Amino acid sequence: MQKIVTGIDVGSYHVKVVIASRPDHPRDAPKILGTGYAESRGMKQGYIISIPEVSRSIAAAVAQASKAAQVKVRRAYVGVGGVGLDEAFARGETVVERGDSELTARDIPRVLTAAEHALAPTALLNRRVLHTIPLRYGVDGVRVMGRSPIGLKGVRLSAETLFITCLERHVSDIVTAVEEAGIEVEDIAASPLAASFVALSKTQKRVGCVLANIGSETLSIIVFEDGIPVSVRVFPVGAADITHDIALGLRIPPEEAEQLKQGAVLGSPYPQRKVDDIISRRVSDMFKLVEAQLKKIGKSELLPAGVVLTGGGSTVQSIGDLAKAVLKLPSRVASLSEGVGSKVHLKDGSWAVAYGLTIWGFTQGEDPDNNQTHSGITDALRVLSRWFKKFLP
Repeated sequence: MQKIVTGIDVGSYHVKVVIASRPDHPRDAPKILGTGYAESRGMKQGYIISIPEVSRSIAAAVAQASKAAQVKVRRAYVGVGGVGLDEAFARGETVVERGDSELTARDIPRVLTAAEHALAPTALLNRRVLHTIPLRYGVDGVRVMGRSPIGLKGVRLSAETLFITCLERHVSDIVTAVEEAGIEVEDIAASPLAASFVALSKTQKRVGCVLANIGSETLSIIVFEDGIPVSVRVFPVGAADITHDIALGLRIPPEEAEQLKQGAVLGSPYPQRKVDDIISRRVSDMFKLVEAQLKKIGKSELLPAGVVLTGGGSTVQSIGDLAKAVLKLPSRVASLSEGVGSKVHLKDGSWAVAYGLTIWGFTQGEDPDNNQTHSGITDALRVLSRWFKKFLP
């Protein structure tokens, strides 16, 4: 029986749905069967302010995708983003379980749990951990070279760990809105992580890059190095701010400002230089936020694969050049490659999250650890196993 996965991206301005089937070849991207799109209502900067309105938007987008794919959607993988998304870091340590001091898979969730317990109390106040990602392991105080300490021998195992978290209330509201639309939530994933599945190559992640997703009201970034994410941040600015600046600067309606932003107005009576200057100032300010975060984590001008732009705001004129100038890094706009045999062509990078969620779904479904029940296997290990399966060369 053909396995079909649905991804739902609930954004501030739009809800996007992608329905995909398993590719014929394991290395291919999922085949897109249908997509759905609806205006978001009841959202602000990624937050839900009206569950019923959001639920109706989700239902409309799902119905459109279902009709195109000719399948009934009963469950889906859902992206979680917005300004409530954040990162936390901690170091955990545990004693190796086996008497012969050999590290096994059972030690991994124990040290990750220890890392979570080491977090400051305020780090998880009213928050939920979405992803637990080990950055570095150590055995008896010596750093492990490579991804996994399994098979090594020692007395104590340590792990420096990245936790991607979100406000508990926001996660609960997203799940409720999807369920009220008649859809069961299979799993949730941080939107920047989901987008990275389709917007970045393994090579880019390995050598180091930052993916900047420019939404309507938020700018989210995820930084990769050595194939794993090392930082995730969301800023409360987006493409809508560019539109508002143009509208105020030229004293024109927002609808006309949006067209100018996209370069869709021929024979405009407004000086192009002035429009470009307004766009440049706002976009530069946005990328300065990204630069500040890169400096904070010690990666400023040190990501060989540069910055990759995605999201609806990535279509703004000359945005790649502005990113390159501010960040002093190579820059390009992401291009999404649909799977062989796809029935739908994705117009731009704004579909990255919804499409990436389908890959998250297929990867999860193939994870052998999902069927293990022996003592010590936790959600942390399942997430880790999925991570290794998806990203290791």
